[in-house]
Amino acid sequence: MEKIKLLIVDDSALIRHMLTQIFNTAEDIEVVGTAGDPLIARDKIKALNPDVLTLDVEMPRMDGLTFLRNLMRLRPMPVVMISTLTAKGAEVTLEALSLGAVDFVAKPKADVPNALREYADEIINKVRMAAKAKVRALETPRPVEQAHVASKKHFRTTDRIVAVGSSTGGTEALKIVVKSLPADAPAMVVTQHLPVTFSDSFAKHVDAAGDMRACIARDGQLILPGNIYIAPGDRHLSVARDGARYICRLDDGPLVNRHKPSVEVLFESVAENVGANAIGVMLTGMGADGAKAMVRMREAGAINIVQDEASSVVWGMPGEAYRQGAAHHVLSLDKIADQILALMN
Repeated sequence: MEKIKLLIVDDSALIRHMLTQIFNTAEDIEVVGTAGDPLIARDKIKALNPDVLTLDVEMPRMDGLTFLRNLMRLRPMPVVMISTLTAKGAEVTLEALSLGAVDFVAKPKADVPNALREYADEIINKVRMAAKAKVRALETPRPVEQAHVASKKHFRTTDRIVAVGSSTGGTEALKIVVKSLPADAPAMVVTQHLPVTFSDSFAKHVDAAGDMRACIARDGQLILPGNIYIAPGDRHLSVARDGARYICRLDDGPLVNRHKPSVEVLFESVAENVGANAIGVMLTGMGADGAKAMVRMREAGAINIVQDEASSVVWGMPGEAYRQGAAHHVLSLDKIADQILALMN
């Protein structure tokens, strides 16, 4: 069995030691080296040719974002960020994901050794997933005035709702869809797997991506066209009917498919309460959360779009939805917004 070659980059000797211990328990991962700062890491990447990198954000001599930006431009490779669960850490991590990092691991603020051990399986699985992820070179961003050409389209809105599920790679995928939708597009409800600390920062990133308005959903909030309602990181989001109107419902129930928020919960509610007035969209993500409920959406009359494998960072959730027969359309990421508009017209 060929092992995944891993390089750990972190300025903390304790974190480097703990991560090495964790990965040494996995038979399919080999820690080929560690580095205390990006300049050392740069030399070790050349010498060791790792398959995956874990990268801290705050480091001496060069911060993690600057190093990541250079790395993805010159030598693209799968990177898993090591991020602190703070508001500042969330903002930096989302920026890292926009630069091409595949995923992130939340670094605990207290009792680091024991806390890291508790998440050992998750950390190992994220590196395994990253090794299979599709990584592309960082491109020079387009000028702002060209980024929203499609948002000048307008059409008559209806009471339809676009329900979106996503996980790994989804923070950027959602922004690509949103930037091509007009300000009067049908309302969008979104479940993206993210910690609650990231919720506000993520909503701001989505809000800035296009002409629709994005917010963290509130319980009882009226669902209106032109708005994007994002599940908070510690609550399930559902769509309910209030007479002739749709409203958001939040639920602090147990994990579903090991997630809260869960795409399964959102899509199940859309199948039950929106039915044929819904468009389902499954974007890139690890696992199978939401696939079964997306089948039920189709059975209830919804039209479903699944991101294709080639454009997905991880074809887990969309792949499973496809295999279970939930999809009407399997499209590359850059075609999904146009398909939503076509269905609305």
